[in-house]
Amino acid sequence: MSSNRPHPDGMRPTAVTDRTGTRELPEVADTEAFGVELATVLSPGDLVILDGPLGAGKTALARGIGAGLGIEGRVTSPTFIIAREHRPGRPGGPAMVHVDAYRLGLAGDGEGGLARGGLDELDALDLDTELTDAVVVVEWGEGVAERLAQRYLVVRLRRDVDTDVRHVEWEWVG
Repeated sequence: MSSNRPHPDGMRPTAVTDRTGTRELPEVADTEAFGVELATVLSPGDLVILDGPLGAGKTALARGIGAGLGIEGRVTSPTFIIAREHRPGRPGGPAMVHVDAYRLGLAGDGEGGLARGGLDELDALDLDTELTDAVVVVEWGEGVAERLAQRYLVVRLRRDVDTDVRHVEWEWVG
């Protein structure tokens, strides 16, 4: 997989098992492959917060995580439905709940906290899947979704202006 190519300076990319790390992802397929790799360290109850500007690759990464988890169905942006549930595709596998916090009203209140009602809105979605039984992937979630879990993975993506090269950094918190 090309996301495991050595960096130009000869250093090998950081392993996803490390608490923190960085990668360069030259193509969209590398972003998805990185998601598949991330899925190997995720378990039911884990929260993954994806952050980055529009077009940075958040949904492509979520698609890769879903593929790695073996969930049923195609992973697409949850922008218009706010949250999409994906059932396990294999016996004993976790479900995945894919949330768009931008539309959910989880905007910060200017003091690092949640806008009133943001987490209540998530509960009000009446999801069939218990969040503790699923891997929860939240796009646009940094600074707002952390209260969903004591331990979570923050993945920050950015894209080079003139290319499809994405840069990812991750950090387990808690």
